[in-house]
Amino acid sequence: MGGGERFIDVAERRARLALRHRLAPAARAAGPEEVADALVALHGSDPATVYLAVGARLADPARTVPETDRALYGDRALVRMHGMRHTVFVFPTRLTAVVHASTGLAVAARERAALVKDMAKAGAPDAAWLKEVEESALAALGRLGQATAAELAEEEPRLREQFVHSAGKPYEGLHTVSTRLLRVLGVEGKVVRGRPLGSWTSSQFRWALAPEHPELDAAEAQAELLRHWLTACGPATEADLKWWTGWRVTEVRRALAAIGARTVSLDEGTGYVVEDDVDPVAGPEEPWAALLPALDPTAMGWQARDWYLAPGVRPALFDRSGNVGPTVWWDGRVVGGWAQRADGEIVWRILDGEGVGREAEAAIAAEAERSARWLGTTRVTPRFRTPVERELVG
Repeated sequence: MGGGERFIDVAERRARLALRHRLAPAARAAGPEEVADALVALHGSDPATVYLAVGARLADPARTVPETDRALYGDRALVRMHGMRHTVFVFPTRLTAVVHASTGLAVAARERAALVKDMAKAGAPDAAWLKEVEESALAALGRLGQATAAELAEEEPRLREQFVHSAGKPYEGLHTVSTRLLRVLGVEGKVVRGRPLGSWTSSQFRWALAPEHPELDAAEAQAELLRHWLTACGPATEADLKWWTGWRVTEVRRALAAIGARTVSLDEGTGYVVEDDVDPVAGPEEPWAALLPALDPTAMGWQARDWYLAPGVRPALFDRSGNVGPTVWWDGRVVGGWAQRADGEIVWRILDGEGVGREAEAAIAAEAERSARWLGTTRVTPRFRTPVERELVG
C-alpha cells in the first residue's frame, strides 16, 4: 500500500458510482450478468430487490424478469446464497468459491455447532444422526434437482423431527430439523436457493445443490473478494470495508496488503483503491436520475454515506434496523424516496431539494414511468417498510 496518494473529491466519487454501478444511461447493461459483475453482489434478503436492482440498470428493462430468471435458474450464471454479514445475496456463479471461503466458513462452523448444541439440550438425536440425515437429504436433492423442505421430507422423513429451542425462555420455540439443517447447509455452501414457488417477488424458495467449486484458502479468497469490491466501489475507507465484508479489521488489512491497494485521501480520511485505479475518472456527460429499490447494493454499499446521502433525509428512508428503502437519485446523490401504489402508479417525493430543478424532476418522472412500464401488473411491497414509503403508499 501507499505511494501516489491524491485527493478524490465527492464529485469524482459520484462519477465513479454513476459509471461503474451502471446507473448513468450511457453505462447501462445489456443483461443481469453484467449488472451482477459490476456490483459484485445483489442483496437477496428481499427477493424483489434483485430484479428491481437489475431493471434499474438495464438498457432494455422490459427484459428484466425473463433474463434474470434465465441467469438464476436456467443458465445458473447467478446464484443466490449466504454471503457477507450472514446475509443472502445473489452473486456471479464464478465467485461462489471466493464468497464461501472468504465469508462463509467461520459462520458455517458456528451455525453447525449451535444446531448440534440446541438439539442436545432438547434431548434430540446426536450429531451422528444429524450427519446421516444430512447425507440422505443431499442425495435426495440430487435426485430431485430442486425441492422445497416439505418435498425433501417426503424423501427423508427424519427432516420432520422437531425439537424445543431455548426451553423455559420467553423466546422458547419449536424448531424443525429441516429448517435449521437447510440453513446450516446453505452457509456451508452445500445448498443454494432455487426457483421460488410463486412469482419473482415470492420469498418461498426451493432448494438446490450448490454449484461445484474448489475449496480455496480463506486469506486468498478474502483478497480476491476485496479486489472485486474495491474495483466496483473504490475508493472506500477501512471502516467501509470492514462493514461491507463483516470481517475483522486484521483480515481487512491483510487483504488490502495482499492486493497492493493504494491509499488516497477522502473527506472522511484515508481511502483505498485497487492498484491501477488512482487516475482521475470523468463522469457521464449528462446528469442522470435513477429509482433504486429497497436494499439496493449502491445505497447500501458504504458505511459512511454522507457523500451521497444527506444525514437529514435518513430517518425517512431507513427502517429501525438500518435497512434502506426505495430511493430516488439525482446525479449521484439520494434526493428522495419512491413507492408503488396498489394501482401500479410509481410515486415519489423529494426530500433533499438542493439542485433539484425542472430538469431533475422531468428525469425522475421519466424513470418512474420507465419502471412502471416494465413492472406492468406486478405489485411490489418492500420487505422492510420505511416511513416515506408507507406515507407515499397511503
